[in-house]
Amino acid sequence: MTIPVKQTLGAMRHLLPDPSTWDLFDVPDVELPEGRWLKLRRRGQTWLTDVPGPTPDAPTIILLHAVGCTGQLTWFPTIPELAKHFRVITFDQRWHGRGIMSEKFLISDCADDVGAVIDALKLDKPIVAGYSMGSIVAQRVWRQSPDLIGGIVLAASTAHFRTNGRERLFHAGMEISMRLSTTLSRSATINRAAAATVDAIDADSSDTARWAMRQFRSTSAWAVGQAVASLGRHHSSPWLTMVDVPTAIVVTTRDHVIPPDRQLELAELISDATVHKAQCGHAGCVLEYNAFVPVFVEAALDVAARARQAAAV
Repeated sequence: MTIPVKQTLGAMRHLLPDPSTWDLFDVPDVELPEGRWLKLRRRGQTWLTDVPGPTPDAPTIILLHAVGCTGQLTWFPTIPELAKHFRVITFDQRWHGRGIMSEKFLISDCADDVGAVIDALKLDKPIVAGYSMGSIVAQRVWRQSPDLIGGIVLAASTAHFRTNGRERLFHAGMEISMRLSTTLSRSATINRAAAATVDAIDADSSDTARWAMRQFRSTSAWAVGQAVASLGRHHSSPWLTMVDVPTAIVVTTRDHVIPPDRQLELAELISDATVHKAQCGHAGCVLEYNAFVPVFVEAALDVAARARQAAAV
């Protein structure tokens, strides 16, 4: 069965925290970190922010964003609190915002991009943390480059999709639609068009909602569709039991996109994973940041402490 592209893309909008609704919520006004371009050898370039920690030897955490977002859009409420304890790095993943442009989108390539960032910045076993799509990428980072990282934090995460009829229909339709629509345009062309105003994306950050809308619109619907299609093929259950770095699972307990029981099932697969519950929904990283941020920071500190103990042995 084929689902039209327009219908399929419309059905996924519930996955994204649309900034046009932010005036209904208590969204924080924070000072945004300055960004810069980072060239990755033989891969392309991406937009990166790098906030120093409280001391030169503070542990490093890399934050991976949700689908349809950018590094700052997902994490801007969390960065200031994390920076009290960590060097905090975010970057736009491929096909999102000012991320790498390529001929196709694969979660495995996103994971290799993280490895390339670690190499380019000469980081020593950072913690890799992800939210929603970013958490899937974080899982793949361990799978593909386990020696590069010191720990993992997975928020609003799952080991696999297509667990019920609704999800199977959605992801199958998405995958078919994305294949059929390849004749409409090449990925790089559509992404560049969506990001035509990307050079001005940070021009005025005094209005948080307006700034967020620019970030939101810098990723094309085409790119989001390709990302969701790739996410639908993710299935890490067979190998998560082998994860051997300190891991924390942040469960978004009112999540209707990735139900809490699925998040808890993920935690059960990883030996010694700690569980930290945030009383919020799938967009809680921004729209319910007061509930999410303290729990996420607690989880990151837990992983950092266990990583230090492991390194000392």
